[in-house]
Amino acid sequence: MIRFDSVSETCLMVQLSDEIDLSLTPFIARLASQVEADFSNQLIDIVPAYTSILIHFHPDKVTERLLRERIQLCYDTWQAKPLLTHPGGKLIELPVYYHPDVGPDLVPLADEKGLSVDEVVALHCGQTYTVCAIGFAPGFAFLASVDEAIATPRHAEPRLSVAPGSVGIANQQTAVYPSQSPGGWQIIGNCPKPLFNPEQAPMTPFQVGDQVRFQPVDRTTFQSLGGEIWPHWK
Repeated sequence: MIRFDSVSETCLMVQLSDEIDLSLTPFIARLASQVEADFSNQLIDIVPAYTSILIHFHPDKVTERLLRERIQLCYDTWQAKPLLTHPGGKLIELPVYYHPDVGPDLVPLADEKGLSVDEVVALHCGQTYTVCAIGFAPGFAFLASVDEAIATPRHAEPRLSVAPGSVGIANQQTAVYPSQSPGGWQIIGNCPKPLFNPEQAPMTPFQVGDQVRFQPVDRTTFQSLGGEIWPHWK
């Protein structure tokens, strides 16, 4: 399915599904890339997500009708030739120190699930995750899906401050907080690798459709990579 919704005079929402489907993520990434390539000078921003693409355009440079027609043509062409699929994004490997000193929810999560800490870590590292959306904060990538055995809801009351690099779980999603911020995800570790820098291009390593794997590291390696123990959990 494909559906177009006019959000405003300058925004068009392209809806590809009503339900989250990871098999759709590469298609959404490919379509967003194609639109960006075709209309690069006419767009203000383009935001692919789990089931949709939000297109913010210059109304004096391109019409919504032209955008719809081009997107519909791409969709129909690719649907008619399903073998022409998006090759998938790059693989990003991120080091993570899994320890209560940087992951205050690691032990409580293990206890709640009837698992050891090592089992939680193994399950979290054992998945290859898909970048399904980027939002909430610059460089914050929503990754899916965690193993059902460690899927857990957000905290009922968010923390006032979550350390940069914190690796969290919220239901079947996982993510790394790129900067210090409030947050309600269950924090199980920390990634010392910077994931957002406005002085660089690109500003973040993530794009929708990329694949992410986590690699556990010890405390010494974590600190040698620039990681810091966060004493201010609230």
